[in-house]
Amino acid sequence: MNTKEHFSIGFIGLGLIGGSIAKSIRRIFPDTEILGYDVDQEALRLALDDHTLSKTVTSIEAMHNCDYIFLCAPVHYNIAYLPILKRIMKDSCILTDVGSVKSDIYQAIHDQQLDDYFIGGHPMVGSERSGYEAAHDRLVENAYYFVTPSEAVADDKVSAFRTFIEDLGAIPILYSPERHDEITAYISHIPHVIASSLVNLVAVQDDQNGMLKQLAAGGFKDITRIASSNPVVWEHILLSNPVNIVKGLQTFRNEIDTMIDAIQSEDARGIYSFFDSAKDYRNSIPEHATGVIRVNYEVYIDIPDVPNAIAKAVNIIGDAGINLKNIGITHNREDNEGVLRLSFYDNDSAIAAAEQLKQHQYTVYER
Repeated sequence: MNTKEHFSIGFIGLGLIGGSIAKSIRRIFPDTEILGYDVDQEALRLALDDHTLSKTVTSIEAMHNCDYIFLCAPVHYNIAYLPILKRIMKDSCILTDVGSVKSDIYQAIHDQQLDDYFIGGHPMVGSERSGYEAAHDRLVENAYYFVTPSEAVADDKVSAFRTFIEDLGAIPILYSPERHDEITAYISHIPHVIASSLVNLVAVQDDQNGMLKQLAAGGFKDITRIASSNPVVWEHILLSNPVNIVKGLQTFRNEIDTMIDAIQSEDARGIYSFFDSAKDYRNSIPEHATGVIRVNYEVYIDIPDVPNAIAKAVNIIGDAGINLKNIGITHNREDNEGVLRLSFYDNDSAIAAAEQLKQHQYTVYER
């Protein structure tokens, strides 16, 4: 974004994602005019009190002079606002969203003939908390950010939006809306279904004493953590991306059927190959790229993107005599918070490290 010009940015919805992006803009571009519209009056009040917003507006029409407008409300609300936006947006405005599924919003954009304005966006961040209260100004820093332009939008708008996302400290990755929905189905949507299926599988096998629940408190709980996600959100996501999710689940079902056949036929080589190929692929995933399944004994902290920030945090842990196993930058934070991931060999070390970091005023997220 050209900081020499006066920019006006509108936010429709100030929840976790919208609020965090607005906070980032205020931190990086302090002179930008930021307008906020939300049915949640408390979110607007908080955003005014902490000076994230320049002002609140009571109608979408008040955003007629905005250079960027972020659609951060639930998708059905975003779609409902499009006819109003079509009437009031200036020609140079860039309209974007932050949703994890693009098919519905792009169809609505096309129906309203807004293709020239719209560039889909999806920051791969999130939290187990929600709302403006959970927003912070570094949530998207060093995180992957899908940019999904249609073929109709002008190249100069795409270039400007990509630069803007980079200015916020995020890592833009360009894909078509269709490919975006395929990717997110496999790395996010389907894993949520599988995690919840595993939990339900154990739940129906549990007894009145809850013994399985007690025994599942270790690794099982770690790999199914995302089953605690908001069911209302996931109801909407699955119904918004049905083709890709069903296709992936059918492929997954074939994988399970193959394993059942291998076990029943005592196919040792087939069983070995199943696990070996999975191990090889998983081990090839870079350490700094995190997905939806976490391992034990990890602590996440927010750090600024400045020289020696990582070294300072690591030195605090080392000076306390705590053995650090691994570190990494978490680019994909759709289900977690924290920029820097710190891994430890045992839970006691993770707890001790978290206490040391808190004493030094770090924001710590314990797993």
